[in-house]
Parts: sequence; structure tokens; C-alpha cells
Amino acid sequence: MFARLSLVATLVVALNCVAPSLAAEPVAMRSSVLDSFEIPEINQAIGVDAEHFYAIDNTSIAKYAKDSKQLVLNRDYEDIGAIHFDSAAVVDGKIYVAHSNYPVWPMTSSLEIFDAATLDHLESHSFGIQIGSFTWVDQAADGSWWGGFANYNRVFDKSPIAYGNKYNTQVVRFTPDWQVAQAYVIPDAVVEKFDDMSNSGGSWGPDGNLYLSGHDPAEAYVMQLPQIGSTLNWIGTVPLAIAGQGIAWDRSEPDVLYGFVRKTKVVSVNKVDLDSLGD
Repeated sequence: MFARLSLVATLVVALNCVAPSLAAEPVAMRSSVLDSFEIPEINQAIGVDAEHFYAIDNTSIAKYAKDSKQLVLNRDYEDIGAIHFDSAAVVDGKIYVAHSNYPVWPMTSSLEIFDAATLDHLESHSFGIQIGSFTWVDQAADGSWWGGFANYNRVFDKSPIAYGNKYNTQVVRFTPDWQVAQAYVIPDAVVEKFDDMSNSGGSWGPDGNLYLSGHDPAEAYVMQLPQIGSTLNWIGTVPLAIAGQGIAWDRSEPDVLYGFVRKTKVVSVNKVDLDSLGD
């Protein structure tokens, strides 16, 4: 009996010694700022394509030329129902924008699609009362569409309770007709970095990983899908010249990620050292 207890104790000690190596800390990646400039219309998110970037405010989109930083077009959509734009993914000449009624309760969300050339509104898909407040949308390399539905711990005047509880925030994969096909949660350690807010931005990187941003932190969190279960794997963190909000990889320039600081209205063009993820 004593020999058996001694063996069990030895195994417990051995497992405790091995456990830390099974949960490695996410890699601290490297980045640098290639350019920064002030854009007065930037407030919620930024989108980018080969020749332009798009500054997103609550109800408007401002289109700028990349090379000259000159305003090309500025359109506001409040008169047709826009309340709270939150992201912009520019794919094949269209701007896909996550939209919600934040901070009104109950939460409702929709996807809004615009012509990147003219900024004309083309299409709307309503999610109605869903699993949270729609904050970002982006297409992965395999053509699938993904998005984030945020929930918050902050209490607003119009509701006596927290706006959804931030731990209910989910990242989803859509079907071609914009139904939720799969849903994943964000690791608690990342959610805690959001304070009382939530996941504000997301963009698929050239390395095939999903980069998520919070509402305020000057960094993005690198995620992979899990082999088993419903929680994304946090594999790295990259510092960026941002203060949370919507981010966007520039698919025309490898390793370049756009973001901004809402308080100063400064857009930053960040070069991410993707090789540092393997350091």
C-alpha cells in the first residue's frame, strides 16, 4: 500500500513539473511603423486595397488615395439607417462593413456591402438579434467569411445590466448565405485584456493566422483554430501603433497591417515581422 501511494505521489510531482511546458506563453512578435498620418474621418475602423484606404466612422466611409493621402470620396449613410459601422474588409471591389445598433439593447447587427469605387450602398444582410454586436468581418485565404460578435461588461445608460458579458464574445465562420456555420470563443486571458469592452477588430494575415484587436490595447492577438473544442488558440501577440479598434491587412503589400489611434486620428502603417512568430 505504501509503495503504491509513493508511486502515485511520484507521478503527481512529475506531472506538475511537466505541466508548464505544455502551456507555452504566446510568442511576442516584432513590428515597425512604416508610415503614420492624420485622417480626420477615422473613428471606428480602416479598410485597405491596392490603391486606397477607407476610414470608417459610425455612419460614414471616407475613401483616400494611398500615395497622396488625398480624400477621394466621403459618403454618409445615416439617412438610410446606418447607426454604428465597425470594420471594413475590401474584397474584389466591394467594401464589407460590420454594422450594429451599439449601444442600444437588445443588440442587433447587419452586414452592409458597398461599391469600393463609388461608395454606393449595394446590399444589406440583417442578423437581427444575434449572439452579440457585430464588430468585424473578413475573408480568409480559402474564400470563407468570418466575423466577430462582441459582448461587453460595460453598463450603458439604456440598460441596467452589462452589455452582454464580454466572455460571450464569439468569432464565427459564415456559410455562403451568411448563416453561422461555426463559432469559437476567445481565450479568457485575451478577453481579460479588453477590460470592460471586447474584440473590436479582426483580419486574416498572410501567414494564415487570424489577428484580433481589442477596443484599446496597442497590440493584436494571433489566433489559430483549435484541433479540439471551441476555444481559439492564442499563439502570439504583435505590438502595433494602434489603440484597439478595427485593423486590416493590406493584401497588396506583404506583412503590412493598417490600424489607427482614435483619440489622435492618426493612421499607422505597420510592418509585421511574421518570421518572429517562429522565434
